[in-house]
Amino acid sequence: MEKIEFKTEINASAEKVWDVLFGKETYPKWTVAFAENSSVETDWQKGSKAIFGDGTGNGMLAVIENNIPNKFMSIKHLGEVKDGKEELKDWGEPLENYSLSEKDGKTELKIDMGITDEWKGYFEETWPKALQKVKDLAEGSALDHIET
Repeated sequence: MEKIEFKTEINASAEKVWDVLFGKETYPKWTVAFAENSSVETDWQKGSKAIFGDGTGNGMLAVIENNIPNKFMSIKHLGEVKDGKEELKDWGEPLENYSLSEKDGKTELKIDMGITDEWKGYFEETWPKALQKVKDLAEGSALDHIET
């Protein structure tokens, strides 16, 4: 499994970027880059199950591996959801990590993830679009802080 990485600098606090990434209202707004009707079912707490849906009964099954608010989120992908049914897969260590580093009111957001060859091209195309949406949302209107 290969590791890929994407970065962007956002003119907003780490707290605001975090709220955009994992907020109930904003999550579907930036993940539309991956699926038009994207959704997530989780409380984002360490050890919690997460189902990332595409609006058609399909998606990804994961667990929250780590959560350090406003700094780091790690999601371990366990399998797929097809027609609403969970299917575990042996993907090794497919972690999706979000690292936030704030300096002088700006936040560097870094995404790194383990990826199989099958999905590499897709994520190389979609992550930059998703990060631009995160940037636009975080630099836009004020958001209320959401506990995650």
